[in-house]
Amino acid sequence: MNTETHTQLANHAWSVADLLRGDYKQSDYGKVILPFTVLRRLECVLEPTRDRVCAEVTKHAGEDRNLDPFLRRASGAKFYNITDFTLKKVLADPTYVAKNLIEYVGGFSPNAAEVLEKYEFTQQVRRLDGAGLLYQVVGKFADLDLHPDQVPNHNMGYVFEELIRRFAEQSNETAGEHFTPREVIELMVNLLLAPDADLLGAPGATRRILDPACGTGGMLSAAEEHIKKLNPDVRVEVFGQELNPESWAICRSDLLIKGQDSGHIAFGNSFNQDGHPNLKVDYLLANPPFGVEWKKVKDEVTWEHEHLGDAGRFAAGLPRINDGSLLFLQHMISKWNSPANHGGRLAIVFNGSPLFTGAAESGESNIRRWIIENDWLEAVVALPDQLFYNTGISTYFWILTNRKTPDHRGKVILLDARDQWEKMRKSLGDKRKRISDAQIEEITRLYGNAIEVASHPEHPLHGKVKVFDNSDFGYRRITVEQPLRLRFDLSAKALDRLAGAAAVGKLYADAEVFRRLLLPLVGSGWSTKARAVTAMKDAVGAAGEPWPTGAAFAKLFRDALGVRDPEGEIQTVRGEPEPDPELRDYENVPLKEDVEEYLSREVLPHVPDAWIDHSKTKIGYEIPFTRHFYVYTPPRPLEEIDAELKALETEIQELLNEVMQ
Repeated sequence: MNTETHTQLANHAWSVADLLRGDYKQSDYGKVILPFTVLRRLECVLEPTRDRVCAEVTKHAGEDRNLDPFLRRASGAKFYNITDFTLKKVLADPTYVAKNLIEYVGGFSPNAAEVLEKYEFTQQVRRLDGAGLLYQVVGKFADLDLHPDQVPNHNMGYVFEELIRRFAEQSNETAGEHFTPREVIELMVNLLLAPDADLLGAPGATRRILDPACGTGGMLSAAEEHIKKLNPDVRVEVFGQELNPESWAICRSDLLIKGQDSGHIAFGNSFNQDGHPNLKVDYLLANPPFGVEWKKVKDEVTWEHEHLGDAGRFAAGLPRINDGSLLFLQHMISKWNSPANHGGRLAIVFNGSPLFTGAAESGESNIRRWIIENDWLEAVVALPDQLFYNTGISTYFWILTNRKTPDHRGKVILLDARDQWEKMRKSLGDKRKRISDAQIEEITRLYGNAIEVASHPEHPLHGKVKVFDNSDFGYRRITVEQPLRLRFDLSAKALDRLAGAAAVGKLYADAEVFRRLLLPLVGSGWSTKARAVTAMKDAVGAAGEPWPTGAAFAKLFRDALGVRDPEGEIQTVRGEPEPDPELRDYENVPLKEDVEEYLSREVLPHVPDAWIDHSKTKIGYEIPFTRHFYVYTPPRPLEEIDAELKALETEIQELLNEVMQ
């Protein structure tokens, strides 16, 4: 089935919007069109066995036992409908369309009825009936051919996704929160499964897949189909979780139609309502929303982090509240099989932020450190921009595994596929580019040969792949200190501070006496604290008055008279130079480099008396992808720029002459 056919089917369903206009807001069109499309699809799937199910219902009428197994067997599917209604039969009695339609929907097995309930279908039926629109709407969908022999399950996903995209555009919502472009999914699945072709071909294999932000289930479907191509006999079990009720309902109905366990698709927020708490799987993939805050689940997530530790999902750290991307990644890692049980692989789509956001020992940096030091990060793949429906920003695949092959151990692949795209004939939202089938094959092939390509400078694609040691992404954030240097000046303001000191108040009944004794020295300066104290103490002592003592007064003295001076006296604390907070600096030193050697080479030639405060050193991790692939472009020669400017000046002058004539 080609794209035009998908569009035609979506157009047919979308045409109902013309009927709803005026009685429904644009943002509510989906509440009608999506459930009716699901209902029609379920009806078309059940059509060949409808009479058989009705016969089974009649056969067991009045029996007090669970008929569910009998009815499923009769329907040949994981669901059924015990009525003899169809949408066309519902239309046959215009007086009772609403009553018969509600009865029809109520006749579905509980797992199918639950899907329609998520759309509040019964309420929509009554609302349409009250507006006098129900008969026409039902008629539109009764004519929509969604039989599986005409629209295979894979292609039905395109129809649903096209509808969702249109609804999102109408209501200014974010379509990208619901689904991912199919060519992106195909590439993602290729990279996720490519190293496992032999493993997946094993006889009697069973593989489990999880998407914790599954949307309409496109990624799960693509991964299942890819595995089946490698081994038609493999048993594939898919699991997912979705927060959006409409997308959840579509994904769940898709599993019903395919004969899988629809209960594997949980509803709710994966962070605080983990729908698969004890699940372990072979493969995980996800395209979580970019930059979405997790404030609503902050209490539950923070509690799990602080109280469950390694027994929970978020022990490594918590990212900033306005971006939960790395929470999704930690959640997924908690779900993969242990290496002792064949291990797991995962792929996730991120924007650029998780690569570098967060300073050393921040939540984000600690999560990256945890992943890289455990040797789980296999690769980061940069994708073209303008690839997604809801954003034009650059995106990246992160590929992780806990069972790296020997040649990958201790290494991370960075692959630059940003130039692998072709322009779309027609933009869809922010999506103006697509990755062609040939480009998907080339990226997949390059990924499989990445280490070999990176090690051969003469390879034509050598510049697109780089391989690093894990430690190359780590750094020490060192604190470089310089000594506090002061000279000491007695100003009128400084004298007022001294005269107001508590120690002066204890010695002098009238602090003004102390102030008058030192007044002649106002404007004087000394190169050291000792000289300043001696001079002022002598002035007070000459009048037979006492000099204040104590640590508090000594500190006040230095604070009041001390003035920063590059040539001033170095201040000390317990015999060691005191650092000057205003001169404090920070440097990021690669883990592989000795920090003292770095100091000697980069700092001491400029600041000879600097030192490192090792007690403040922090470990950080970041993946500066763009920096590693930056190619310097020299500026054009001045002569060329000058010639271009002169040509423009001439052109402007000619235009002005034409205007003047």
